Amino acid sequence: MNDYSTAGIDRIDLLRTFIRIVDAGSLSAAATQLGTTQPTVSRRLQALERSLGLQLLNRSTHRMQLTGDGERCYGFARQVLESWGEMEAELLGARDDPRGTLRVQVPHAFGQDQLVAPLGKYLSRYPNVSVEWVLHDRSPNFTAEGIDCAIQVGVIEDPSVVAIRLGEVPRIVVTHPALVGEGPLPSTTEQLQRLPWLALRTYYTDEVVLTCQADGRSHRFAIQPRMSTDSLYALRSAALAGLGACVSSAWV
Repeated sequence: MNDYSTAGIDRIDLLRTFIRIVDAGSLSAAATQLGTTQPTVSRRLQALERSLGLQLLNRSTHRMQLTGDGERCYGFARQVLESWGEMEAELLGARDDPRGTLRVQVPHAFGQDQLVAPLGKYLSRYPNVSVEWVLHDRSPNFTAEGIDCAIQVGVIEDPSVVAIRLGEVPRIVVTHPALVGEGPLPSTTEQLQRLPWLALRTYYTDEVVLTCQADGRSHRFAIQPRMSTDSLYALRSAALAGLGACVSSAWV
């Protein structure tokens, strides 16, 4: 079995060769223009004829003539290649000048605050793109919800997605001054555990894990939150109201 068996044919390439043969007037002239050999061009023509089950050219020692089927094939082939070329130009051009609607899922608070400025720069750079800005803190369901891409804070657990790390979001422990009094700030996990706590359900619910900046060690302790929420803004408002301590993104 050779490269031009009907099982593995590049029919677009065969149509291009057929058109070149007709336009050039001979197999040898077509081979010269294509930068290949006459036997290769002949095999391509034979493969196209076999795939269609038709004879496209009447060939003799001194002349070559299109059959009736060959004339129809030639007309259709030119239309196919023109459409193919338009498709390639449109799709490849879209890499430099993208267009259409991009459906993006972003974290609720982050998508309302920190990401709007870079979104504006993107839309200015690509004026033919419109963006559907979907605010959700949960992991995206790309297929069911038609999500094209997502920005997610935290660990990516889905091995089937392509993930690119954009940066880090520092998290800090905060609480209202009234909850710690006028004495020294809590410096141990035991002291922190005794505070009333608020939980951010998308990140932690009944246990807090902290990393000590001094030695890089992780410390964890259980909590019984007085309030839990999936909103970073609600968490911030509750902390400012003195309802408890929480772990929150530093930017908020």
